[in-house]
Order: sequence, then C-alpha cells, then structure tokens
Amino acid sequence: MASTTLNDLPDVILSNIIAAVSDVRSRNSSALVCRKWYLLERATRSALTLRGNLRDLFMVPTCFTSISHLDLSLLSPWGHPLTSASDPALIGHVLRHAFPSVTSLTLYARNPSTIQLIAPQWPFLEHVKLVRWHQRPQIAAAGDELKILISEYGKLNSLDLSAFYCWTDDVPPALESYPSVASNLTCLNLLNPSFSEGFKSDEIKVITKACSNLREFRAACMFDPRYIGYVGDEALVSVSVNCPKLAILHLADTSALSNARGDPEDEGFTQEDAKINVATLIEVFSGLPLLEELALDVCNNVRMSGPALEVLNSKCPKLRSLKLGQFHGITLPVESKLDGVALCQRLESLSIRNVADLTDMGLIAIARGCCRLAKFEVHGCKMITVKGVRTMASLLRRTLVDVKISCCKNLGAVQSLKALEPIQDRIESLHIDCIWDCTTEDLEDLDGFDLNSFDQGEVSGRPVEHTAKHFTGSDYDYDGMGSASKKCRYSYDLNSSYTGVDVNSDGYENGNGYGERTWEKLRYLSLWVAVGQLLTPLASSGLENCPNLEEIRIKIEGDCRELPKPAVREFGLSTLVNYPKLSKMHLDCGDTIGYAHTAPSGQMDLSLWERFYLIGVGHLSLTELDYWPPQDRDVNQRSLSLPAAGLLQECFSLRKLFIHGTAHEHFMMFLLRIHDLRDVQLREDYYPAPENDMSTEMRADSCSRFEAALNRRQISD
Repeated sequence: MASTTLNDLPDVILSNIIAAVSDVRSRNSSALVCRKWYLLERATRSALTLRGNLRDLFMVPTCFTSISHLDLSLLSPWGHPLTSASDPALIGHVLRHAFPSVTSLTLYARNPSTIQLIAPQWPFLEHVKLVRWHQRPQIAAAGDELKILISEYGKLNSLDLSAFYCWTDDVPPALESYPSVASNLTCLNLLNPSFSEGFKSDEIKVITKACSNLREFRAACMFDPRYIGYVGDEALVSVSVNCPKLAILHLADTSALSNARGDPEDEGFTQEDAKINVATLIEVFSGLPLLEELALDVCNNVRMSGPALEVLNSKCPKLRSLKLGQFHGITLPVESKLDGVALCQRLESLSIRNVADLTDMGLIAIARGCCRLAKFEVHGCKMITVKGVRTMASLLRRTLVDVKISCCKNLGAVQSLKALEPIQDRIESLHIDCIWDCTTEDLEDLDGFDLNSFDQGEVSGRPVEHTAKHFTGSDYDYDGMGSASKKCRYSYDLNSSYTGVDVNSDGYENGNGYGERTWEKLRYLSLWVAVGQLLTPLASSGLENCPNLEEIRIKIEGDCRELPKPAVREFGLSTLVNYPKLSKMHLDCGDTIGYAHTAPSGQMDLSLWERFYLIGVGHLSLTELDYWPPQDRDVNQRSLSLPAAGLLQECFSLRKLFIHGTAHEHFMMFLLRIHDLRDVQLREDYYPAPENDMSTEMRADSCSRFEAALNRRQISD
C-alpha cells in the first residue's frame, strides 16, 4: 500500500497547519517545498513588516494579498517620512495594490503629510498604531494631526499612541471632534513615556467620556498633587463611570515609565501622598466588574490600600493580572488571617513596586492566598529578604515560572538566585540585579522559613507560635498551649520531598538529570548592571548551568564620568559562552552616560567604554543582536564608535543587527565582513531622536549605499 504523506492532506487542513507556524524563517522555508505549499503559505500569512528602502518600490512583494496587519514603521532609511521620496503618491498606490486586505496598520508618522498620504489608502482600517521618536512638528492647532487620521477611519476600534511623540492636549480635541469614531473605540493606548507630565484630570475625563465603549485603556497620568490638574479621586471615579466595560485598565505616572532605577536604600515613602483614598478605590473597583488586568503605578503614597484590594477580589471576579506602584499596606497579615492583595486568589500575575511596608511575612501571605501566580515582579521593597522570597517560591513551586527582582536592598544577584533555588528547575523567565555584595558561600546556611516546625525562635519580631500559625494558616488546629495538633490538611509537607524541593535544603539537587544548580527551563534572562561593574561573577553566583537559555537582555546604567578607568580589560561577555543555546542578545548601554569626545585626564571617553563592554561578543554564537550605544546627554549623541564597529564585525554568526543610535558610513561598512548578516538597521528610537539629517552619521544616502552593498552579497542559505 502506498504511503501517505503530509501533502495528501486536504488543503483546508494543510492550510491550518501552515497558518499555525509563527516563525518567519520556518514559514519562508515551507513556501519553498512546492508550488502548492507556496500558495498556501502566502494565503495564510496575516502579518508582514516591510524593511526595504523607499527607493526600491519594484521590490515591494505583491504575493501577500491576505495580509491583514502591515507594519510600515521600520522602512529604510529609518525615521524618514514617506513623503521624502520622489513620488509619494506612487508609494501609496503601490502599497494599496500590494496589500488590499489590510485592517491593521503600524506607521512611522514623522509629519502630518505622511498621515495624509497613507490614510486614504485603506479606509476600512480597524487598528492603527502611530510611531514617532522625533520632535512633534509645529501644527496650527492642537489635535490637527490626529484629526486627519480619525476623520478617514469610520470603523476604527483600536488606536495606539504609546510610541508617538506628541502632546497630551493633542488627544482630547481630536476625539471630541469625531464623537462617532471615539465611541466606536474599544482599545486606546496612551501609555507614552515621551509625555513630560502625563494626562491631567480634566483630560482623562474628556477622553473617557468620548470613548465610552472602551474595553482597554492605558494612559500616562500626572498623579503628583503638587501639580495643577493632578489625577486624583475624581478622575479615577470618572474612568469607572464613563467606561464600565473596561477589561484592561493601566494608569501610570510618567516617572514610572522612564525606567529610571530608584535607590535601594530609599525607605519607599514619598514626601507627598497621592490624593487617592481607599473609599475611592472601592468605588472604582465596584464600577468595573469586567476587569481582567489592572495597573495603578502611582509615584506618590497610597496608604492603607489593603481594604480596597479585598474589595477588588470580590467585585472583579475576572481579574488575572495586577500591578501596583507606591501602594502601601497591600497586605498586613495578623496570625493566620489573610488580607489585602493576598485575598485575590485568582491572580496569575502580580507586580509590586516601592511597597515600603512589605515584609517576608507579607510575601508568604501572598503566596498562600494567590496560589495561581505564574508571574511575580517586585521592585524597590527594602524589607524583604532571601528567606521570604525562598519560602514564597516553595509555596508557588507548581505555578511560578516568571520572576523579576530588582532594586531590593537585601536581594542582590547571589541572594536572588539562592532564594529561587526551589523553582530553579521550573522557572522560564528571570530578571535579577547584578550586585555582587556577597558570595554563595556566605549564604550556605541561609535557608527559608521552616513551615512545619516550631523551634526557630522569633521571625520578624513575632513569637514562633504566632509565626508558624501565620505561615500555615487554618491548616493546623492549636490547643490552648500553642502546640499544633495533627489535623494538617495540607496535601504535602513543605519540607518533604513530595514537592521536589526542601525549603531548608541547599537547593542543589533537582532530580532533573543535569546535576547541581541547573536552571533547566530558563529561556530568558534579564540583568541590570551598574556602570563599572563586571559580568564575570554571573556563573559562579548560581547560574552555572542554563542548558536552554536562548535570549539575554543586559542593561547597563550609570554615569561613567564619575568613575576611573576599569582595573580589568573587559566587562565579561565571553563568560556567556557557557550557555550553549544563547542566540539573541539585547545589550542596552543607552543609559550609560559619558564623554562622546575628549575626556578629562584620567577618564575614558565613550569609545573606550564601548570597547570595554563589547570585548568578547565575538565569542558568542549570536544570530540576533540589539545594541544601544552609550550616550553623551550634553550633545544628545548616541553613536557607534570605531572600537565598537570593529568588535561587532567579529560576530560571524549574526543574521540580524539593530543599532539603536547613529553611526558613520565607513564604520557600518565593517559589518559587511559578517558573512550571513541579512538585516541591519540604525534606529534612533529614543526621545528625542536627533533632527540633524545632514550629519555624516544619518544621511539617507549613506544608509542606502550600505544597504545596497549588503544586498549584493550572496547568502549561503
């Protein structure tokens, strides 16, 4: 009997299989199998990002007629308006003809003329995302630029301005001018870090009143009561009253969006309290019964918030994700009773920032109550320690796979990794701070709380009988003398081998076949490093074995003008060769500040700092690299230096390289020595992007010449 092959399947089934493939290279490979697969792949591809040069219109593909989402924000030269081409009208005609089915569009709109050119091409768009990192152009009246867009799309239901450099007073008049379009919106994203102050109270009221059918609303706000028009009780209530259908609500202070690192020594309380009280929060939560995701990232104190969070659990039964910033008193457990956020038992993701009174006992209460947590982030909580996080990880061993620990005084790199040992064979995504203030030997005897014993003395100042009762809750009955009877209803002993981890063991054996200290499922690692510090202690701190680590992000932050020359030659990227599957890297030196030109005696300019950080990158088998050069803020310059270009050319396995800054043309030509390099782009995607297009670093002709040289090369595969 003849064998049956995949090609014998009906076209409907085969097209569903191909449609389920998300990796672009895999889809491209499937299109090369045969003509039938080629047609099915083209017919099922729904999203496409164009990266070609505006001059090469003949290269616009015409075979993707089923594309519904089109991204035009990364066209080359990056950041140049479409209207800068010789025949803008022809560009619009070609794009409309090539992609007739577009309903979702991402567009780099450097000036209003770009919106005027593109908007009429697809009158039935449902989703639009505008991107602009350059300065807002001079416009006759606030909102005129957005009015051009909104006037063309009567069926628009989603508008994303999170990466569009504009003013807050551009948005309300545009929405008010077209009430039918505004009322049709179900998704509005205004979470833009470029806003200097964020939306004020009156603007929030106008926006939510105009967009009464929103299901998703994100906005950067001004919560600081020292400013006129701050967002307080009245504005929050208006959100719940005007938009009762909200499923996702994300309100964040602009300072929280800047990603500026706080001081770990900070007590966590600000000088001013936010004008948000518990009664208001209860009213807001009661008015949003469909809420599934909530983020309130306030940069002023919201005190005694626990009672409001208890109401959140009962009034918003669909809530799965919660993010709180500068909320205090989120959980203040007394003995075995859970309270506050610990009662939100359906949460799957929890992020807390600058909660001054959060203790180890609060962490354990959260773990007991929020037993479904898969993602947990904690930032700027000074009082939590290794013991609390370790015990929390033990309690959530079955679900927790994504953890971020940053800017916590007692949790440097070694402490964080020690605390997460109970889930090191399960965790998939991790962020830690590379603060090397102790060694693994210093923590050998530091264990989690013994949840099943009563002889540990006092914990956090509480008598041990109260501590044990608090940790185990009502699962134990206590007699009058404080001793536990044997009516334990736990299905497992937290200090037994049933869970695969001993809370008080050294955590070295996971039974996963890889031996000691293996992070078997870890695929994404994020690191924060202070300028001048080294990466070399990373492996010895507890990350020796990460056999499946695929992607790493390293953010280096600080002012190197205040530092002497490093005592060693290199930062330590070569130590990452220990991770055999590492293929993607984000190396972010964008917040490293220094001298772009001549440095004072005894200090290094940015080119030497770039060499320090990039030495060893050629030893890694990277296929994708995103690199942010360091900056000189005095001259608003982030430019690739000669030493950096020389070191990057040694990455012989690279296929994609994105430099988030500028570079001279002759430095870029070094990169042509990377044989398999397919995709390279300079992106000034930071606020504000430089405007001087005549510099030798940014000329469109320079970019075009480099791209032409890159495309002329023969690629092996």
